Amino acid sequence: MRWQNRPRDLEIPDPDGSFLPGLSGAGLPRTVRSPEFAGLTFHEVLCDNALNPVPASTNLPFRWTVDPLRGCSPACRHCRAHGPHKHLELDTGQADTHLVVQTNIAAVLRRQLTGKAWRHESVTIGTSADPYQRAEGRYRLMPGIIRTLADSRTPFSILTKSTLLRRDLPLLAAVAREIEVRPTVSLAILDTELHHSLEPETPSPEARLNLVRTLADAGFTVDVLVSPIIPCLTDSRAQLDAAFAAIAEAGAYSALTFPMHLAGNAREGFLSWLARRHPALLRRYRQLYGRDTSVTPAYSAWLHARTDRLLAEHGLTPSRHAESRSAPETADTPAPQLALFA
Repeated sequence: MRWQNRPRDLEIPDPDGSFLPGLSGAGLPRTVRSPEFAGLTFHEVLCDNALNPVPASTNLPFRWTVDPLRGCSPACRHCRAHGPHKHLELDTGQADTHLVVQTNIAAVLRRQLTGKAWRHESVTIGTSADPYQRAEGRYRLMPGIIRTLADSRTPFSILTKSTLLRRDLPLLAAVAREIEVRPTVSLAILDTELHHSLEPETPSPEARLNLVRTLADAGFTVDVLVSPIIPCLTDSRAQLDAAFAAIAEAGAYSALTFPMHLAGNAREGFLSWLARRHPALLRRYRQLYGRDTSVTPAYSAWLHARTDRLLAEHGLTPSRHAESRSAPETADTPAPQLALFA
């Protein structure tokens, strides 16, 4: 994400030091706080780039992303949306209270998509932060982005946990008659108590299942991101079987599964939560993660074998995984190193 440089005499004074250090003098019209969004600070910026390239090495099924927001107010304890805040010289622990809003993103996107170099490759919206978090209710950036993609006949997908997507369903349905539109609903936890503990500011599992059902009934091919799968807490055969059964019943076409990553501030936050709520699991997590951000390759391969078999049983198409899938374990084999995952 890049911002337009602005003349120094157009900068807004910052008497309370609320501007992001990484945005100093870089197209920041204003910093906003509102009683309607208590505890949140919005940093409205003018971007000069809307499209973010995806490295081929990630093995993801899309080449470009669009992220109207940086930071994610739901503040899930396993959240990976903190990384971009490092580039703003902001503590990654503030990614849930300081949101960067690219207010001109639709106009910039239109300029880029009408350029001769654009090849109409698929774009995914919402890989860095949920585009339909509460801030979207204030800024309404998504309708402009959707119309811009549609006008350029660029296929796109949207990743969200939020039922606010329903607001734009008529627009999406109209656009889908001309180009491919793939909504993806993120739903990692179906257990109500665990959801409330880890994702307290997000719609309930049942609300998100209803969103999947609504989208499927409207004729969309709906993918579900069942991620992160949390070792020892959501990875048992019974838990995954129940999750995939509910997702299939709601009308989803496919599911994408990843084991949990513990990167940056997410690692500290999640392990602190684990120490309070499930201290007996700390030793197992040291075995699985060590000092790394990812689980061991053996666990990852074991989990994929289990999920692939269950997805097939429920008629769900497995989406492409980024991690290695070379190990030969079957879905009913105890997890490598630890028999506690069976």
